[in-house]
Amino acid sequence: MWRSGLLDICATRWPKSILCLFSGCSSDSRLKVSDALSGAASQREQEVVRVQGWIRSVRAQKEITFLHINDGSSLQSLQIVARPDLDISNVTFGSAVEIWGKLIQSPHRKQSTELLANKIRLIGSCNPVDLPFKIKKRHSLEYIRQFPHLRCKTNVFSSLLRIRSGASAAIHSFFMNNGFVQIHTPIITSNDCEGAGELFQVEPASKTAEKCNQTHFFDVPSFLTVSGQLHLEIMTGAFTHVYSFGPTFRAENSQTRRHLAEFYMVEAELGFTESLKDIMEVMEHLFKSVTFHILSKYPEDIELFHKDVAPGQKERLERMLKNPFQVLSYTEAIDILRRSAEIFKFEPKWGCDLQTEHENYLVEHCGKIPVFVINYPYDIKPFYARDNQDKPQHTVAAVDLLVPGIGELCGGSLREERLNLLQTRLKQHGLPDTYRWYEEIRQFGSVPHGGFGLGFERYLQCILGIENIKDVIPFPRFSHSCLL
Repeated sequence: MWRSGLLDICATRWPKSILCLFSGCSSDSRLKVSDALSGAASQREQEVVRVQGWIRSVRAQKEITFLHINDGSSLQSLQIVARPDLDISNVTFGSAVEIWGKLIQSPHRKQSTELLANKIRLIGSCNPVDLPFKIKKRHSLEYIRQFPHLRCKTNVFSSLLRIRSGASAAIHSFFMNNGFVQIHTPIITSNDCEGAGELFQVEPASKTAEKCNQTHFFDVPSFLTVSGQLHLEIMTGAFTHVYSFGPTFRAENSQTRRHLAEFYMVEAELGFTESLKDIMEVMEHLFKSVTFHILSKYPEDIELFHKDVAPGQKERLERMLKNPFQVLSYTEAIDILRRSAEIFKFEPKWGCDLQTEHENYLVEHCGKIPVFVINYPYDIKPFYARDNQDKPQHTVAAVDLLVPGIGELCGGSLREERLNLLQTRLKQHGLPDTYRWYEEIRQFGSVPHGGFGLGFERYLQCILGIENIKDVIPFPRFSHSCLL
């Protein structure tokens, strides 16, 4: 049902000049390193081409100097053969350069193509002594994290950024291919979707409230969004399938390896659904579809992490992809935890939320395969979760997806579409009149619906085996740290 292929672009009627812009062809002599290495430029072997990028190594011999250049398009660098008559005295490791020359077949087994240079221009000099990253030295993720303005220059972080970009594109393609409409939900909002109070309030930096004779800039307290879910629910009044993908914010005073103050969330909402199974099916197919795409399109970048950063992650990921995800009820999960011989820091009790240690144990118990935990206690889930109206243990139709090494990756639920039950729940939570609109959308053609959110950074941690979430986002924000 859920198609995983990327969108095909049909452009048969566009002018050739426009098509060239989209296909990457141009009368310009510029050439990407990835194209040179892939053989895509074989037809240009007798042509003078231009390569722009940064020097990764300089190896001088008696008559020839070998340079390696990288432009971020590939993990591998292109070898440059520089003759003695070329002035490269100021070209060092880290320098930005522009090089003209002809592609030739390389005699070396590890590379099929190299560039015989006839002109080298230094664009930006670099003092390699002061650069915190040294040639041929493998720096830890924790070390390079200290230099958020420079770490994109390292192999490991440039690989991460290519994978992140590809995963983002694959997520959009999955939803588009399966009939979802993208919605740009607001970053500034007056509601707290999760109800946990972990909000960043938005006010002008100058604190001009007194000058404007008003209490708040927007007349009501406003915050950075913790989720676009409630706005997506509005859209299920006109669209059967919607999604959003954007930044979210949590004012959690946390220094754990799983939490950030700013992160990206993939959220989807399905109309006309009355079963958690529908939501779980989308979660699983989204995870597997995007992961298969990343593995096939970025094999070298993925291999760098699976070999050097997280040995054994390749086998763990294959197990996740080959097997259907497991399903446990919350009650079954608590029984498993209580019967285990494991000594937990937090005692597993019915009615309490699962802790990270509980989530990790459940995944191990299920054979290191992702597991859906469904039907949580009524009192520990947000006001919008659909009441199962069951006894004696009162639950709601909520689901969390737990994955190896991470714990919770996705959280979702059926939404309470029955107005009387929703009103009762809102009163129980003491929510203000600002949620009156949320009640009102149940009165004009409302349908049973449900959805979920997936933490994008946690997804990257999961597939790559990266321990700390701060190492999968370009500029991490967390308590007591907002560099740049």
